[in-house]
Amino acid sequence: MRIIVRYLTTEVLAASAFVFTALMTLFALFDLMNELDSLGKGAYSFWRILFYVMLSVPGHLYELLPVAALIGTLVALSRLVENSEFTIMLVSGLSIRRIAVYLMLIGLLFTVLSFIFGEIVAPASDRYAEQVKLKATHALVAQSFRSGLWVRDDYNFINVREVTPDGGLRDINVYTFDDRFRLLRIYRAAVGVFLHDNVWRLSHIDETKFTSSGIQVAHYPSTEWRSVLTPSIMNVLLIAPEKMSALDLWAYIEHLHANHQPSKRYEIALWSKLIYPFAAPVMILLALPFAYHRPRAGSVSTRVFAGIMLGLVYNLFNRLFAYIGLLNDWPPIVSVLVPTLAFLLLGIVLLLQVEQQ
Repeated sequence: MRIIVRYLTTEVLAASAFVFTALMTLFALFDLMNELDSLGKGAYSFWRILFYVMLSVPGHLYELLPVAALIGTLVALSRLVENSEFTIMLVSGLSIRRIAVYLMLIGLLFTVLSFIFGEIVAPASDRYAEQVKLKATHALVAQSFRSGLWVRDDYNFINVREVTPDGGLRDINVYTFDDRFRLLRIYRAAVGVFLHDNVWRLSHIDETKFTSSGIQVAHYPSTEWRSVLTPSIMNVLLIAPEKMSALDLWAYIEHLHANHQPSKRYEIALWSKLIYPFAAPVMILLALPFAYHRPRAGSVSTRVFAGIMLGLVYNLFNRLFAYIGLLNDWPPIVSVLVPTLAFLLLGIVLLLQVEQQ
């Protein structure tokens, strides 16, 4: 049995690696074509574009792992069926269920890879890729509002007009209110540089206080400022929530909860980060009934094509369900977990049908 498991693992991993290479080459080409529109802006040369594309590869790899595992397993199993090796495995005492268990154990290898790339490699590379591009094009991070980024910190409302690619702040405005939301102070600074923990160094500061005796104005060359803002929170401005690590998402969700702000999109992204890696074993389970066929069940290419389309439908269904859940205010875990459970159930049903043939 160990020899068969080792052989299955080698075949599935080899075929999946080939599929990964093909898909990553295709997506890198698409990224390169898309970035050529920015060629020549500032110092954004062709070599910097290539570097940016290479830094984007881990993020694509994380997204494509389940689909590539499905296609790779389909190719490997179809080849075994064509060469009658799969039939020999069944005759030697292996059942369809046991083979399915072995394949799902192989899928756990892809799950581990997904966690590594999704939590460590991809967030760091995506963030660095955006910094490289922004620095080369001399651009600043675009905000959702014309007035810049707005963050609430208890009774302080913080407005940051510009965020530099290295995480620095420019044109910072802090409006402090009392418990009745009467304006007490306006704090303006030209530049903010992060020091440690939640401490920033602000430069060129103008402070306006509103008191019962009148308005007081003061100027400072620099000072330290403690705020809820941290580089991990600022990372939200550089990359989409879906590309952040689970730890950064958790920290930002806690920040939003503390300030009574909506966090549904980030909660969905967090649950997706935790559940999506387990899509690979589900996809591999779906590959078995599509790859194993009888002579009258249609050609190999037809069934492999159907299995590939099923994997693509899973990706689309997964994203669509997340958006529908966001619009209808469903619990985040439901929005993320239902598609995976539905396809797992589909895989089990198809597997039972194969056993009865």
